[in-house]
Amino acid sequence: MTQASATPKNGRRRHDREIIALAVPAFGALVAEPLFVMVDSAVVGHLGTPQLAGLGIAAALLMTAVSIFVFLAYATTAAVARRVGAGDLPAAIRQGMDGIWLALLLGAAAVAVAIPTAPWLVDVFGASDTATPYAITYLRISILGIPAMLVVLAATGVLRGLQDTRTPLYVAIGGFTANAALNVTLVYGAGLGIAGSAWGTVIAQAGMATVYLVVVIRSARKHGASLRPDATGIRASARAGVPLLIRTLSLRAVLMIATAVAARLGDVDIAAHQIILSLWSLTAFALDAIAIAGQAIIGRYLGAGDEKGARDACRRMVEWGIGCGIVLGALIVLARPLFIPLFTSDPSVKDALLPALLVVAVSQPIAGVVFVLDGVLMGAGDGRYLAWAMLVTLIVFAPVALLVPSLGGGLTALWWAMTLMMTVRLITLWVRARSGRWIVTGATR
Repeated sequence: MTQASATPKNGRRRHDREIIALAVPAFGALVAEPLFVMVDSAVVGHLGTPQLAGLGIAAALLMTAVSIFVFLAYATTAAVARRVGAGDLPAAIRQGMDGIWLALLLGAAAVAVAIPTAPWLVDVFGASDTATPYAITYLRISILGIPAMLVVLAATGVLRGLQDTRTPLYVAIGGFTANAALNVTLVYGAGLGIAGSAWGTVIAQAGMATVYLVVVIRSARKHGASLRPDATGIRASARAGVPLLIRTLSLRAVLMIATAVAARLGDVDIAAHQIILSLWSLTAFALDAIAIAGQAIIGRYLGAGDEKGARDACRRMVEWGIGCGIVLGALIVLARPLFIPLFTSDPSVKDALLPALLVVAVSQPIAGVVFVLDGVLMGAGDGRYLAWAMLVTLIVFAPVALLVPSLGGGLTALWWAMTLMMTVRLITLWVRARSGRWIVTGATR
């Protein structure tokens, strides 16, 4: 083998090692948040149906908050990774501290707004008279954990930017274990009922935030980075986060429209839709782990001024996205006889589920590329383009999806509309990636 032919192969192997080292722990950490909700549901479910219904409503509101503020992790990862690539660790950690201070400010504002409006928020979700008091109780207590939750998001971004996804995995495992133990102890041992479940989650989140802060503060002291709030840096973090917030809200709007359309199709279709959406979310975790690796790796290369390294890493991650998408699609098809009975025994739901599920399987390679390019552009700090691209996608998707019931389409047609949505995202992201305009080198964009 000649040196010329060996070099590209060695480059791919280097990228593969980096992707695996960052993506595998990231996947484990991503799964932790849904597991928190699953543990709470398992414990509270034995208290009664009204309590479980109340938890479901409150948890949906809290998960919405997580998805809205996830830009704290994304924007911080890209900014910190750039400074790491530029070889300026003190500035990288200082940037991370700005993100953490922003998280604390947003968390305090969220608590101030959400506690008095908790009954109204629960009512908007249409809670029954029996579930409402439990939902309000759980929500009002859990709201106190929002600042810690946002600190966890921002600090996770700091560590990802520092090319460390193992620590977030360990913290997530510790948080999950503590949450499970506290839930059982406070709900049943202390007899606090659903309030005990909420307090257990708040305490676990506070513990996770404390661990993250200890890790970041130690790094700051080691490298001589200031821990004091800096108004200019906080404003810069906020400005970087606004486009990603718009992107996230547009994506949430897509999912809400899809669920609303499925509900109009009837009980059978909405039941099948929820099953598919759960599976779709699970595959998204696997693909998002590669995207997180992309954020950290691309940011570092651009910070180091290595355009070729950024392009090569992008190309290799796209190949990973396609490969993982093909594997996930095949698994959905092959494993459907095993997992469908876990969700439903209703023949009519199964009949609605199967053809739509095949559409989801076929679209997985598209989703793989979309997630990867999303991560690449986030790592490049190209948030403004991501915001516009997602708004365009929403504008294309909304009328198509809303026409499904009036045109006599069913759940399969709705998921073809979801595939159209992913295809539009693919086109917009691919055009940007090919243009090279996302490649802006230096410690800051």
